[in-house]
Amino acid sequence: MNIQVSPSPIPNSNAVSLTSMLDRDDYLTGLLNQVTATKTEGWLQELRQSAANWVRHSILPTTREEEWRFTDLSSLRKVQFNVETLHATSLQFDILPEAANSRLVFVNGVFAPELSAVSDLPSGIVVSNLAGLSAVEQEGVRQYLAQAEGAQEVFTALNTAGITDAAVVWVKKNVVVETPIHLVFISGETLTISQPRCLVVAESGSQVTLVEEYTNRQDAKGAKEEVYLTNAVTEVWVGDNAEVSHTRVEREGAEAFHIGKTAIAQARDSRYTCHAITLGAKLSRHNLEILQTGEQTQTTLNGLTIISGKQLSDTHSAIALNYPHGTSDQLHKCIVGDRAHAVFNGKVFVPKLAQLTNASQLNRNLLLSSKARVDTKPQLEITADNVKCAHGATVSQLEDDEIFYLQSRGIDENDARKLLINAFAAEVINQIPIPSLREILLNTVNNLKSLTNE
Repeated sequence: MNIQVSPSPIPNSNAVSLTSMLDRDDYLTGLLNQVTATKTEGWLQELRQSAANWVRHSILPTTREEEWRFTDLSSLRKVQFNVETLHATSLQFDILPEAANSRLVFVNGVFAPELSAVSDLPSGIVVSNLAGLSAVEQEGVRQYLAQAEGAQEVFTALNTAGITDAAVVWVKKNVVVETPIHLVFISGETLTISQPRCLVVAESGSQVTLVEEYTNRQDAKGAKEEVYLTNAVTEVWVGDNAEVSHTRVEREGAEAFHIGKTAIAQARDSRYTCHAITLGAKLSRHNLEILQTGEQTQTTLNGLTIISGKQLSDTHSAIALNYPHGTSDQLHKCIVGDRAHAVFNGKVFVPKLAQLTNASQLNRNLLLSSKARVDTKPQLEITADNVKCAHGATVSQLEDDEIFYLQSRGIDENDARKLLINAFAAEVINQIPIPSLREILLNTVNNLKSLTNE
């Protein structure tokens, strides 16, 4: 696999804040002590130790920093989290028929073999937890794990410092995988921190479809609304002429905190598509970073955030198009009800070397309440002179005349609002390549009653 380190990494993307030895962050140190209590061996322990050393001299970001000025973590600091293991056999979650036998499940970051199934996979693909790999396979993983750009961002480093296992999807050269791979990460034990880790390597000429889902624990009585923290990191390496379709669904509990990092490296002629769906958590943050490492890449980013109550959801994306002939197309939509607050900050970097780049970025927001809030900041930073780039943002509400038109056709006001909301969301959901997941998400949107009432 030929992936080169870019000479122009993503600038100023979620840079970590450092402290002096005498001014350390005691809360962050407490989290670090929890996640590093379990030891590993060999190269993995060395990797963890290096990340832990970085975290010890770091602080959690505050609203004084530009990248975090709309996302206040003070409510997170009020909670003391610990590491515990859930009893996996009693948990319930959605099984996608298309991936019924190509599924890995992790509970509080720990692999659950009794809930997983990987019997329906062709030769040429490895889908396993890290501990289940052979020595040769682990040596391959070593070349990529925690090597993506932005590894020293504070939450990413905290995740690396606590790695004991990971979900690994490795597709060999020229292998086309028709079956979707479903990675399920379940959290939810009260006052716990879980740190899911995922590594995807698609070698040159390969193709794979991936669903990465974060959800809270459920039993026969339904979801448990408990306070917990999920700090997730996913690295995706897309080789020359490889194609990865990636759907990320965050459906955490209503009282949860979710911090997520997705880092993608795209080699020459590669194609990467991400559908990022955010529905849950009291406070959620997703950092999506794409680094172009070769010419003529195609990047498609579709995002949908649906929040209500007092939820806060923050999406920060950064696309570094460092080589010529790259294309990127980004659409991120937010539906915000009640007193919820959505944040979108999207950056596209086009340096002088990246001539003949074609990049577009659009953030569309639908506010369902007079108290709902959105802060949007699409950004283009261009120094190349032969490019086609555009960006924009819109903020709107449901139109009274549209609601009236539907009412004139015999549809009551509540159902009319619901139809318009569903149509707004469907533009993103309908692009997900897995029918059963599309149906689940559309039903979820349809059943969110809080979105149709002031």
